[in-house]
Amino acid sequence: MDKCNNLKSGGIARSNINIVEDLFKSKKVVKICAPMVRYSKLAFRTLIRRYECDVAFTPMIVSNSFVKSVKARDSEFTTNSNDHPLVVQFAASNSKDLADATEIISPYANGVDLNCGCPQRWAMAEGYGAHLIKKPELIRDMVRQTQSRINQKDFSISIKIRLHKNIRETVDLCQKAEHAGISWVTVHGRTVQQRTEPVDYDAIKTINDSLSIPVVANGDIKFLEDVEKVHANTGVKGQYNCFHSEINTLLL
Repeated sequence: MDKCNNLKSGGIARSNINIVEDLFKSKKVVKICAPMVRYSKLAFRTLIRRYECDVAFTPMIVSNSFVKSVKARDSEFTTNSNDHPLVVQFAASNSKDLADATEIISPYANGVDLNCGCPQRWAMAEGYGAHLIKKPELIRDMVRQTQSRINQKDFSISIKIRLHKNIRETVDLCQKAEHAGISWVTVHGRTVQQRTEPVDYDAIKTINDSLSIPVVANGDIKFLEDVEKVHANTGVKGQYNCFHSEINTLLL
């Protein structure tokens, strides 16, 4: 399998400590820059790391084309020795694609995230994103096969989800994913159908109270005051949102 050609780093020095998981243990709240289409490339990640960003994500990358195409790999994934902690987010619809894609990036990243929250119609039609929250057994298999393929203690595997209409379904999904071995879960506090409705922080708190792994809150976190408020109301260990052009103002 061809490696990424467009890399400025020879890879990460591996250890027995997962740097992202260690942040959850050592910090009150971990500030994470969410994956953003067209934005979250290397240059942008380099910029936002100057503004108290603890962990940065790549944009969502479609695993199937990433595995098959050198051109896609060179276009979608570029990094360097200063670009850490780094999590690569993939869209995948089956275990092999996720494991294959993760194997390619694992020498250069600190973790991989499976997108189970994208509500866009094209993504769900392809079996990606929020389509997966209806398939907890598939998520379990994707996590386990990827873990088996990588088998590195310092490499995290996480998922991002949206809410079901019935919160018990969401809790059940998260508990099954935890049992499968994910390192943490990011919860966008809206259902697939919702866009601008208020974020359901009570649901995020319920999920956080139901799991042993860290839960990261996502949705309408725009200012530092929001970070403190959401942490106080939910108890989550991480918060996950977008840095926009006014980077001094829109803190995660």
